[in-house]
Amino acid sequence: MKKDNDSQRIHFSKRAFSIALLSVTLGLAGLAGCEQEGPGEAAGKKVDQAAETAAVKYEDAKASMGEKAAQAEEYVDDSAITGKIKMGILGDPMLKVFQINVTTTNGVVMLSGVVDSQQSIGKALEIARNVPAVKSVENGLVVK
Repeated sequence: MKKDNDSQRIHFSKRAFSIALLSVTLGLAGLAGCEQEGPGEAAGKKVDQAAETAAVKYEDAKASMGEKAAQAEEYVDDSAITGKIKMGILGDPMLKVFQINVTTTNGVVMLSGVVDSQQSIGKALEIARNVPAVKSVENGLVVK
């Protein structure tokens, strides 16, 4: 019987060794599998990249819209300046009879046309300079 017990022990030891070896092998295979990228990880990376790209495009669009808004605001400001100067000229009894052209670009006003005296030019320049947001006034008015 001693041989049977020894034989069983050897058989049991071989089985235990085989199970241990199999466990180690599977464990190493599992670790190797962790290093490889599966479909879920690849999809996750693509989603992250798309989110980063969208964030960059959003910031670019926001900056562009800010620039467009600033340009529109400048245009509105220029139009308002021009309108206020024209109202001032039409409201002045000395100037309303003359054809004075007013253009405004980025706050710079250009007056042009024909008036009857140097005093009329001075009055038109004064009206233009007193409008808020006017940066400068260029005189293109001539005396006839």
